[in-house]
Amino acid sequence: MNKLIVWCFAILMSCVNTPSQTSQKSQNMQTNAEILVSESQGGTGRPGFVILKNEQEFLKAVKGGSFTIGEVGKEPAGNYPDFPENKKVILYNLGEFRSGDHKITEIKSVSVKNNILYVEVPQSLSGGMEIQVISKPWMIFTVPSNYQFTAVELKYSK
Repeated sequence: MNKLIVWCFAILMSCVNTPSQTSQKSQNMQTNAEILVSESQGGTGRPGFVILKNEQEFLKAVKGGSFTIGEVGKEPAGNYPDFPENKKVILYNLGEFRSGDHKITEIKSVSVKNNILYVEVPQSLSGGMEIQVISKPWMIFTVPSNYQFTAVELKYSK
């Protein structure tokens, strides 16, 4: 319920057209925001985010969100990136989609305005009539540790 309220508040705040006194924007966006893991299945049905605080939470999110095939009795080998200690690590669930490919593969820029982290990602068109498959994409990405925010919003650009 709290996530829904935060999400609605974020949408409401994005509609307000007032200049921000607290705007953080980096000059070199590509080096400050990095996707660690992005999957097209395994997320939640509603958009939302969680800040992962340590490597245990990171590994739990990665292993719990992916489908891997391995041998019985053996732990599947995961090529997971190292948990960055000097950045904030965010698990973001995009929500539920009925068809198409909604996996995020690139972050163009990040900024914070009015305590909302705006993540600009390229808009991907997934080609019309497809077999309807429910997907729940998610991603884990990093931002600078000095960014202060209470909501995350994706901005799609061409």
